[in-house]
Amino acid sequence: MQEQIEAVHRMQDYIEANLFENITLIGLSRASLFSPWYSYRLFVAHVGMTPTDYIRKLRLSKSALKLRDNQCKIADVAFEMGFGSVDGYQRAFRREFGYNPHEYTTKPVPIYLFTPYRVKSGYIERKPVMENLKNVFVQVVDKPTRKVIIKRGIRATEYFTYCEEVGCDVWGLLQSIKSISGEAVCLWLPSAYRKPETSEYVQGVEVALDYDGGIPEGFDVIELPAAKYLMFQGEPFAEEDFMQAIEEVQASIGKYDPSAIGYSWDNQNPRIQLEPIGTRGYIELLPIK
Repeated sequence: MQEQIEAVHRMQDYIEANLFENITLIGLSRASLFSPWYSYRLFVAHVGMTPTDYIRKLRLSKSALKLRDNQCKIADVAFEMGFGSVDGYQRAFRREFGYNPHEYTTKPVPIYLFTPYRVKSGYIERKPVMENLKNVFVQVVDKPTRKVIIKRGIRATEYFTYCEEVGCDVWGLLQSIKSISGEAVCLWLPSAYRKPETSEYVQGVEVALDYDGGIPEGFDVIELPAAKYLMFQGEPFAEEDFMQAIEEVQASIGKYDPSAIGYSWDNQNPRIQLEPIGTRGYIELLPIK
């Protein structure tokens, strides 16, 4: 199984590195180190879709972010993203998101972007805890007064239970909303921000107080005050080691005493978790006062 996971991971790396080029099954097979036919079967079995669908969804999602954040001609985006024609790109965009690119460029709305989850992240191999914990960087950061668009769960207190309750597609939708912090977030909500029969752990996106881009159905909006946070950031890690990276940072948080720098923990504001990205290290932010 591990050999197959590694092969699919190499194909995902190859697609990411060559996304806007002509990606062929031969190229994927060279990356996987298996035959084209077997590489195709492995990809479908472990990713849940064909390489063609995976590439198309990834290109369309990246194009949507480009249209959202830049003043671009639709034709330029279509060809830059590897589509053979503007008409083909427009049809594909509408099928994927329910809007044509011109409508979306005029008024970006929340859409379900494709999240290319890595197969190695889903294959958790428990490793012995290292005797010496890695370095954890700690920094005081300021958060402004803001709104947060959130999707509540039912009883979740962590990511995996939350995904079982609401599904994993929520993250793609949140990523389509332009955030003042540059990315979607996960939060542990204090009781003041929770509704009866809803979860402590939620996913959301921080937006400005004057945000007018629309609220997806089934989502709520909360307003958070300006607050100080301690940001805990671990060292970069291999994607398959994300659970160990989280545990190392959370172990450091558990031992940290903010009084050493003149603060105490603030239980009135939510604790924040950022997406575990191996190249930057795992990050959590805890409110202080």
